[in-house]
Amino acid sequence: MNAHSAWLSPDGQTRQDTRVTQVGALTPVTDVKGRSGVLPGSEGGQYRVTGLWLAGTAGTMSATVGVGRAVIQSSIARGAYPVTVTEPVPLTFADGDPQYGRIDLVVLRIHDHDHDGGGRYEAAVEIVQGTAAAQPVAPTAPDTSLVLFTVAVAAGRSAGNDGIDWDTARVDLRPTTVAVGGILPTRSDDTAPGGYPGHYRDINDTLQRWNGTAWVPYPKGVGGIAPAGAVTTGSHTGQYRDSSTGVLQRWNGTAWLPAVTPPSFASSLDAGYTTSTTYTSALTDTAVSALTLTFTAPTTGAVLLSLGARIQIINSTTTNAFMAPQVTQGSTVVLAADDEHAVTFGGAVYGSVSTQFRMSGLTAGTSYTVTAMYRSSSATVTCWFDTLFLRVDPAA
Repeated sequence: MNAHSAWLSPDGQTRQDTRVTQVGALTPVTDVKGRSGVLPGSEGGQYRVTGLWLAGTAGTMSATVGVGRAVIQSSIARGAYPVTVTEPVPLTFADGDPQYGRIDLVVLRIHDHDHDGGGRYEAAVEIVQGTAAAQPVAPTAPDTSLVLFTVAVAAGRSAGNDGIDWDTARVDLRPTTVAVGGILPTRSDDTAPGGYPGHYRDINDTLQRWNGTAWVPYPKGVGGIAPAGAVTTGSHTGQYRDSSTGVLQRWNGTAWLPAVTPPSFASSLDAGYTTSTTYTSALTDTAVSALTLTFTAPTTGAVLLSLGARIQIINSTTTNAFMAPQVTQGSTVVLAADDEHAVTFGGAVYGSVSTQFRMSGLTAGTSYTVTAMYRSSSATVTCWFDTLFLRVDPAA
């Protein structure tokens, strides 16, 4: 006998049965039932699960189910059957129907006369043959069995007629199970719910946590940064994710926004001049009607506002040119242009000047606009402004 199950023989449990079926408590499904499945693992740790693999022989109707360990959960009264296959099990599939294809099952099945009346006490690897049809479907698995594979048997196939095309006919359906508290490696199509909040699984190379109603990516569950593509809609305000463009984002309750507000910048290399002695946003002889910059106030409500220009005053050594910011929120002026916040320059040759100051008291998440304003200290003197820039940085 090459399939062993503990707590099955009416004559007592052998020492071999005890040795080869020590699997511990199962992945919970309810408070008293565990998850049926194959124990994961592979030589060298390369694969998710290699136990009970179905290896077909090319050009034939024959295959072999390899060694492995599994647990088959039955009713509450019957409990769970640990099973170990210690030697490969050969299988031979029936020839294909002359007209239609069919789908067979390969199962690991428990025979327990005390409950099924079948006269057998053993675990066995078996083929459950399907029905040939124009649109074949897999048969129903027997009670207290674990489906390992489906095998599609094409019409007319036999050992003398190409046999089974194993690469396309075989579909791996082996579920996995682990000891309670372990991380469950699952197939990509596994839709089974978790057994309890805090239950973890590995699926599609992503670690997920069961929150009581859904599987959520592990970083999302513990407040870390969710990897790009793992989260579409945030589960809580303050959740972070890495976007597909590499930008760290924060969920504000309705939308993903940059977690760190980036600097806002505007500039112009088109020079213009003014002779106005009051602040104006319009310069003459330039295609730029007004240099403006829109920004969103960060959570601190404070920003560093920077501005500058390359300035020249025509034919005067006593006149000053001023460039100042004006900040508005909608139609409301939050900061009017004034000399205190301006950059200023005086001289007959070009000079580059800039300034920076902290502005606070802004409403977080609200959009503001900065407009560059200019004036001359003399109505008869022309002041030129070139290489203009505005910049806003989030501040503490």
